[in-house]
Formats: sequence, structure tokens, C-alpha cells
Amino acid sequence: MTLPAPGNDTVIDLQAAYEGAGIQAMLAQLDLELIGLRPVKARIREIAALLVVDRARQQVGLETKPPSLHMSFTGRPGTGKTTVAARMSKILHGLGYVRKGHVVTATRDDLVGQYIGHTAPKTREMLKKAMGGVLFIDEAYYLYRPENERDYGAEAIEILLQVMESNRDDLVVIFAGYKERMDIFYQSNPGLSSRVANHIDFPDYSAEELLAIAQLVLAAENYRFSEEATAAFADYIHRRMQLPFFANARSIRNAIDRARMRQANRLFSRLGSPLTKLDLMTIEAEDITASRVFDGEVEGLDPSRPLT
Repeated sequence: MTLPAPGNDTVIDLQAAYEGAGIQAMLAQLDLELIGLRPVKARIREIAALLVVDRARQQVGLETKPPSLHMSFTGRPGTGKTTVAARMSKILHGLGYVRKGHVVTATRDDLVGQYIGHTAPKTREMLKKAMGGVLFIDEAYYLYRPENERDYGAEAIEILLQVMESNRDDLVVIFAGYKERMDIFYQSNPGLSSRVANHIDFPDYSAEELLAIAQLVLAAENYRFSEEATAAFADYIHRRMQLPFFANARSIRNAIDRARMRQANRLFSRLGSPLTKLDLMTIEAEDITASRVFDGEVEGLDPSRPLT
């Protein structure tokens, strides 16, 4: 028995489709997880809207070629690219564009071999792991090394291009890295550029946003800043942003870890004295100002040396 084709008066409830796939809840969670990033969140909502409408069109028989979902995330470290990739994968899964909704993270070392015949199996293995979800390639520009004619990165790129096209209904590839380097990377391979339709730039956080991130991180671990520590950490942020190797939210999380360590040592020095729950929760100004950032020792520091 052949069912009649949907008529022009068929009614589609986009709001129900949006909520039924859990997209509204996922985007709300993204707002909670990530401070700021308004242009990024706006673009994710635009992509989600496109996918909901695309599904609605299919339901009424308006068949079109599936939208290209491969993406480029550009921005400095610590700006939320990995978190957004995970959320994007769940959105794609909720709408039925990928089967599993998981994220597999890869770097050059996971894809490129060191000798002839080594690259293809490595690249295909990572693609196999990512099928049904998202392959997130961090610092993707390292795949292309034109200065080394014996490099096998070009082979990995060619395999990626083939699979991105042939499996576009079950795999989304996200290339990520610094914007300037990613621009050069795309210019090196027109085929790659043409397959990546969604380019999203992740801006640096402001000092105010970084302080809000710090307070969220503390709250998640049942810590708090004293009033004086809040002012000290705001000062820390302004100083740290001017120094080399700053990695946005990642640097803030590292700074909080070190403040927790200093707080623990401060409390431990009071052995024999009773402590309250508030004592155990509170980061004081002295736990912040003991950082080398306040005495200028970080200037010109070797990036391999731990920062405080």
C-alpha cells in the first residue's frame, strides 16, 4: 500500500521538533557551562535551526541534499572549542544526523605516520572510532608541512577529504586551531576549504568573563573567594593576561588549582587549631597574591616551566 504524499497544507510544529530532540535543553546547558561566547552560541543556534527545518522539510517530502556539517573552530587555547564540539555532537545526535553523538579527539600524531604505509591505517583507525559522531582535530594545521617533502600529512588530509565526502551522513569533522594558522591551512588545500561550510571563531574572554569563570569553577568544587580574594584574583587576571602563554579559561583553572594548593598548605600550617567548614571552603587573598605573577618573575619565562 502506498501512502499519499503530504499535501501543501500539512502542518509541522517546529517548536515541538526543537524541544522533542532536546535541543533547547542542550543549548540551555551550553549557556550554563560557558560564560560569554555570544557569537559562538548564536552560530550554534543558527546551525540547530537549519537542521530542525531540514528535518521538517524531509517529513513533508521536500527532499534536498543534506547540509554540509563539517566545521572549523578557530581561536586561542581555553576558549571553549572542545566543550562546544561535545555539545554540537549531542545536538547532531538528537536530530538524527549522527548515530552515536560521541566525540573523538585527534592530533597530528594520531593521524600521520612516520614511514611509508603507516599513515593510511592510522588515519582510517581514527575515522573508524569517530564514525557515528564527531572527529575533533586539534591544531589541525600541523597536518600540513610543505617545508618537508617527505612528510605524510598530505596523505592523511586526502583520506580525510574522501571520508568527509563519502560518509557525510554519519560523520562530522571539526578542524580546530589558531585562526591565522588555520587560514593558511585552508588555503593550502582548496578541496578541504570547500568541504568545511561552517566556520566559527571563538573570541578571547574579557577580564570580567574570566572572573565569572573562576567563580563558577570554585562553586563547582565547593570553594569560594573571600571578598579580598575576589579583588586579588581580578588583579591577577589583568596581570596574567599581559604575560606570554596565556590560555584564557585554561589558565584560570590552572591558577585556581594552585590557589587551592596554597590554601591547603596555609590550613595545614595551623595543625592543632580547629577549622570550620567555611575555613575549608574559602580561598583568601594571600592564596592568590603568593603567585609569581605579582612579582614579575613570569616575564620571559620558558613555556615548559610551570606557571603560578
